Amino acid sequence: MPRFSGKTVLISGGARGQGAVEARMIVAEGGQVVLTDVLVAEGEALAAELGAAARFLRHDVTEPAGWAEAVAIAEAMGGLHGLVNNAGIYIPKPLMETDAALFERHMRINQLGCFLGMQAVVPAMERAGGGSIVNISSTAGLRGSPGAIAYSATKWALRGMTKAAAIDLAPRGIRVNSVHPGPIDTEMLKVRTAAENQRRLQAVPMGRQGTAAEVAKLVLFLLSEDSAYMTGAELAIDGGASL
Repeated sequence: MPRFSGKTVLISGGARGQGAVEARMIVAEGGQVVLTDVLVAEGEALAAELGAAARFLRHDVTEPAGWAEAVAIAEAMGGLHGLVNNAGIYIPKPLMETDAALFERHMRINQLGCFLGMQAVVPAMERAGGGSIVNISSTAGLRGSPGAIAYSATKWALRGMTKAAAIDLAPRGIRVNSVHPGPIDTEMLKVRTAAENQRRLQAVPMGRQGTAAEVAKLVLFLLSEDSAYMTGAELAIDGGASL
């Protein structure tokens, strides 16, 4: 039987990049997805591509009402079994070039959005008999990241939030793990020049960027029963950059 047969997964930031690849893989393995994003055209196109197994909702992750609506859609599809907190921003600036507004924007989207998502899905996952939450952090949440203090701060926060939530939610049958990608070939890295990205690869023993599909396979493992005895784990997928 396909791993996700009869299961519905909510993916924030699901319109493109890693979230979109995860959605395609989940549907290919018999599951259903609720995709949320502020990128409406791309989100609607992906949902149309995936057909009856997908729904799209325009949603800013800092809005609690949107989380409630997304959860309601998932329950109407048969129950909510998984959450991927994938939405996030990356606007790299060093300490002395980061103002309070930029720092707060990162906190609201990358950190508060994750908190609201975890909180919103718990009752529905309990009604479904349990579930799995995967928080997408970064290698910036495992070590310092040059020139990206606001982003690094929020990704370290996700690491700690994951561990605290894992303890809180284990008695409820809900697992919580974090994934820490290194340089992945997605739109997010286009904020840096090709030359800058190439220089950063010098710190990657495998010498290349990862792919969204490689990250998605790890996320699906954590969402599935294949990882049934894992919670509070932090898994780097970075070509060895965090060694």
